[in-house]
Order: sequence, then structure tokens, then C-alpha cells
Amino acid sequence: MPRLRVVQALSAGVDYLLPHLRQDVVLCNARGVHDDSTAEMALTLTLAALRGVPDFVRNQAMGRWQEGVRPSLFGATVLIVGYGSIGAAVEERLRPFGCEVERVAGRARWSRRGPVHSPASLGDLLPKADVVILSVPLTAGTRHLADAGFLAAMKDGSLVVNMARGPVVDTEALLAEAQRGRLRAALDVTDPEPLPAGHPLWTAPGVLISPHAGAFTSAFLPQVKQLLSAQLHRYADGQELLNTVVPLPAAS
Repeated sequence: MPRLRVVQALSAGVDYLLPHLRQDVVLCNARGVHDDSTAEMALTLTLAALRGVPDFVRNQAMGRWQEGVRPSLFGATVLIVGYGSIGAAVEERLRPFGCEVERVAGRARWSRRGPVHSPASLGDLLPKADVVILSVPLTAGTRHLADAGFLAAMKDGSLVVNMARGPVVDTEALLAEAQRGRLRAALDVTDPEPLPAGHPLWTAPGVLISPHAGAFTSAFLPQVKQLLSAQLHRYADGQELLNTVVPLPAAS
């Protein structure tokens, strides 16, 4: 496609496209399109894992009534690692539940909700968090961000929720922690993905898996149409495109 000038991704993450683009092609992501749906899924997985919904489903299938005390978001500390538009949308949905939210992004800054810490603060924040929600893009710097050391720093019984990309978490390190029963996990993405039948993650204790379903709701199509319409009009009018990840080189 020698005349290709622009690629508009329909996802926020574009790691799968970058290796295939020429330097003269503009790449735009779908930042903002998936914020609401992905944040809903992050909250859904968090609540389901904390309150034991998978156990309820299994018990219902067996006709078994089993009571117990489960963790609550109320009074919990939730650490959002990757405080972009999705991370901020996750926090908005967490607020009514009475939890304390801490934020980490690529650089320290202030948001309208409070301080956003740099990755250097993870060593102090991870041991205090009851829930860690990952929403970072996949880059060379975030691949296996949640490695054995990261997971070891989390408190006993805490929950890691991966809404980012599968390789952000070191699968073998997570399996080791889950099989020990020390950590729990809720994963909308996995490494490998799709997760093959028979993979030990499927049956690891305390692990809840959804099939990369965070963005795919009834809200997807109308929001994508709105973005594409805006981009086409901007391109036709010679305006700067939205959500540019890889811009055109300056004219020589």
C-alpha cells in the first residue's frame, strides 16, 4: 500500500501495529473510545474477584449453599498503575465504593483527583495496596512490569487486575504466587493470548479470567463511528488528527 498515509487503530494500545508501519505513515489510536467500557470491566472483575462471584457460580451449578465473609472495596486501598484516560475512568467508578485510590504513571504529576506518582514509588505503594489495577500500554519498559519482584512486593491476599496487555504480567511469576495461594488475580488479558486449553492459568486458585472483553460492549460501535467521522473530516480539511501516536516527519 504505497499511498497509505494514515492508520486509525480501533484500540488504545498499538503495540501490535508499530512493527509493520513505514516511517511516513501516521498512526492514531482510539484513546477515549474504550475508556468507559474498559473501566466498567475493571470494576466488574475487581468486585467479582473480591466478593467471590466465581465461587457462587460454581456452587449454584452444584446446588450448594456456602456462606462466608469476603473482602470489600470499602476501606480498601486500590493502586492504579497506568493513570491515563482509562486509569482515570477506573478511578471515577471506584470513588462511590469508599476506597482510597493511589495512582502511578510514567511520570509524576498532579491530576484533578490528587497526586500521580512515578514508577519509582511502586516499592512504597505496592505493599499497602489491597488491589492493583494495571492499565499501562505495552512497551519495552512495561513488558513484565509485574514480574516476580513486583508481585512479591504486594501484600498477602491482595488482588492484581490486568486490563493492559498480557505480557505486562510475567505469567510464570503470577502462577507461582497464585498456586501458593498468596495472591489473587483477575485477568482480562493473558500471556499467551488466546489462552490455550489446558494452560495452568485456567485452573489456578483465585484466578478469574475474561477473554479480552473489556472494550467490547454496545458502546463500542457508536463511539468508534464518532471518532472515525471526526478523523475523516480533519484529514479532508488538512487539520491535525486526534490521538496521533506516530506523526508524519517534518517536511524537508
